[in-house]
Amino acid sequence: MGKSNSKLTTEQLTELQSSTKFERKEIQQWYKGFLKDCPTGELNQSDFKGIYKQFFPFGDPSRFADYIFKVFDRNHNGTIDFTEFLQALSITSRGSPEEKLKWAFELYDIDGNGHITKDEMLTIVDAIYRMVGSMVQLPEDEDTPEKRVEKIFDLMDKNKDGIIDMAEFKEGSHQDPLIMQALNLYDGLV
Repeated sequence: MGKSNSKLTTEQLTELQSSTKFERKEIQQWYKGFLKDCPTGELNQSDFKGIYKQFFPFGDPSRFADYIFKVFDRNHNGTIDFTEFLQALSITSRGSPEEKLKWAFELYDIDGNGHITKDEMLTIVDAIYRMVGSMVQLPEDEDTPEKRVEKIFDLMDKNKDGIIDMAEFKEGSHQDPLIMQALNLYDGLV
């Protein structure tokens, strides 16, 4: 569903209804807006970064936007089509806690090998800190990305093997109110 068509087919609507938590009318409205912003029917990485820059004007969201883009771009073709966009939006705004945790795990598991290393976690946390800039006042034990990563690993890496697998990530996320709060940030917004 990459190339621009002014209307979705009945089959496309049915498929999107079954693969997202959006109703038919909502899908049509999102599609209309998507085509307005992306007339080609695809969103490239540069434009995606520009969107993040509008939401985080006081920081540098470019690195974080790159990582989010990779999770949205399911087929890894370098663009986000409407299906990829809507499916990611569905998970982040209306997904269950389990779906959101799986999505977040994919974000942190940069190399996609099924576990998160300290370096991967630090890469994402550093990108988040750069994105929010000085807009957020952090407690002293989390005022650097390194301190935050150490705190997360102390909480999540139960077997102390230096990596976090999906089970540890799920369990640890439920114990950290900040993580669960971040996962539910977009609930009810769309």
